[in-house]
Amino acid sequence: MTAGAKFRDVLAKRGLVEAMAAHSPLSAMLVAEAGFDAIWASGFELSAMYGVPDVSVVSMTQHLDMTRAMVDRSGLPVVADIDTGFGNAINVLYVIEQYERAGVAAIVMEDKSFPKVTSLIAGGRQEMVRIEEFQGKIDAARAARKDKDLVLVARTEALIAGLGQDEALKRARAYEAAGADMILVHSKQKTPDEIEAFVKAWDGKAPIALVPTAYPQMTVARVRELRKIGLLIWGNHAVRASVGAMRKTFAQIRKDGGIHGVEASIATVEDVFDLQGMGKVRDDEKRFLR
Repeated sequence: MTAGAKFRDVLAKRGLVEAMAAHSPLSAMLVAEAGFDAIWASGFELSAMYGVPDVSVVSMTQHLDMTRAMVDRSGLPVVADIDTGFGNAINVLYVIEQYERAGVAAIVMEDKSFPKVTSLIAGGRQEMVRIEEFQGKIDAARAARKDKDLVLVARTEALIAGLGQDEALKRARAYEAAGADMILVHSKQKTPDEIEAFVKAWDGKAPIALVPTAYPQMTVARVRELRKIGLLIWGNHAVRASVGAMRKTFAQIRKDGGIHGVEASIATVEDVFDLQGMGKVRDDEKRFLR
């Protein structure tokens, strides 16, 4: 079963795929350990890991290499955040070929111009491409995929750009007509009201994907009540948790003048060894080193 088929199988059986963000093979392994259905290979998280803004600075190659490593180490379906497709429809032809070869289950592509600016920053430049141009990108993605189970998620930023629900629905309908398997709609409002209004007005057949970063009131139970949601992405919590934990630990070591105050609250070296698979290394050494 291909990765895309696994994703579709989870959706068919559970009615909802829950994806947690990751930015490295280790964080992807922890997503799998926690029991999530899929991994969100987040462009925001990878940009943060490199210490650069999420403004299309991280290259396709950088994101692709990390995504491939997450696929290899996690065992979960990976949803690749390819932003605007790293260019126009001609770029998309190559991008889809490469990400499919890397083993991803799904790709999410958004209808902003390249280079993009991260969606949730206050006052950010949110320039949209024409509907017809983005339909061409979807057509290119469909033509490039060899595995028809690879899930193509079209993300509209119309609400992020302040263009209103009518424009968001217009774009979503056009993207479904172009062949998108899912529609991701994003909002930076602090409550779920705007998103719930869109979901209730959505008259298409394609399931909706949500990233409720700005409106944490949107729980799994609330999502299931909406019935039209197929993919729920917890979009940036891995890197945010990492930043918080590292800041706390580093500050404690500086304050104490040593590591004695943090040892009880951080992972043990043995825990990290287990994640790395050092037990198998020992077994293989006994078996093969002569």
